[in-house]
Amino acid sequence: MTTILAGTICNPLIRRGIDLCRLYRRAASAVNEPGLRAVLEEDAQTLAAVIADVQHEVEQAGGEPRTRGSWRAALRWRLFETMAHAGTRRDSTWIRELAQDEAALLRAFERAIAGLPEAFAKGLRRQLPRLRGIHLDMHDLASHARS
Repeated sequence: MTTILAGTICNPLIRRGIDLCRLYRRAASAVNEPGLRAVLEEDAQTLAAVIADVQHEVEQAGGEPRTRGSWRAALRWRLFETMAHAGTRRDSTWIRELAQDEAALLRAFERAIAGLPEAFAKGLRRQLPRLRGIHLDMHDLASHARS
């Protein structure tokens, strides 16, 4: 993977992943249900591993991987925490937000893979099973939160 591809394709994915991982960790500390807390922490660890692997791919390509998320995400989470805290169904609110962001990250990975030559897409493609596992967790949790 060339340095240009690493910067334009992988670094935005890394940034989004870091943002989402932080959101998972915040949600895990904010939800009331202990089982949900455990699932969210496990998904945060899985996502952190995905991020670390993509960062490693960027380094191997001679690029400089992102190590921080966005400042906008931090502001957005503070606003969201305030709204979730004020709500009566706090756990459901967190689940809905995580499910939306997680689905967006998975779609971003899939779009990046589809737009890359096979040799470059291989590293990102290895992350899909882990991202899809998180997606299944969130889909299941979101369907239970709606009922």
